[in-house]
Amino acid sequence: MTVHLDERLEACAKLVRLDKRIADIGTDHALLPCKLYQQGARGLIAADVREGPLASARATIELYGIPRGEITTILSDGLEKIPPVDDIVIAGMGGELIGDIIQRCPFLHKGLRFVLQPMTRDFMLRRKLYSMGVEILEEVTAQAKGKTYTVILAEFTGVKQEVGDIFAFMGKNTDQAYMRKQLATLRKMGKGDSFYLELAQKIEKGERA
Repeated sequence: MTVHLDERLEACAKLVRLDKRIADIGTDHALLPCKLYQQGARGLIAADVREGPLASARATIELYGIPRGEITTILSDGLEKIPPVDDIVIAGMGGELIGDIIQRCPFLHKGLRFVLQPMTRDFMLRRKLYSMGVEILEEVTAQAKGKTYTVILAEFTGVKQEVGDIFAFMGKNTDQAYMRKQLATLRKMGKGDSFYLELAQKIEKGERA
């Protein structure tokens, strides 16, 4: 039986390196790790902060007939109890929370990669990543249940940087659907602060810096 993911998680799966050690943080039903296993990944970790989702994860792993030990379930607050891995997936959380989880990572090292899918506050996540020395390599758009999201592939370099306002909102995503979503967000924010309206106008003119 083949695991089927929504476009949001499918986009995450495509950015993961299957030959590396992978941890899915906030795994919920563990659909993503199960899919990655079917694609050839081994020794996966499915982690969540609550026991309920982990019970669901174990049920999913059993449902798809994945051998014992190929996907390890771990009760962990973020990355607190996760052994060192190479690729970390954090999907379906707010940008602020994702940034906080990465900041508390106990094994940051050069080359460590993150596949991130923020539900909200993308701009805060981008600022946080660069302030911690995590560089965005690529972004792709995914749509699920009528909503548009960005999926970020990033890597720890150790080089801390500040990013401009336009980059904070748009990152490396050049997709038109994502741009429309971000412009709508800026206009909404601009109702209380003209700074955001001016930022939207700059993006509409094609500025990316």
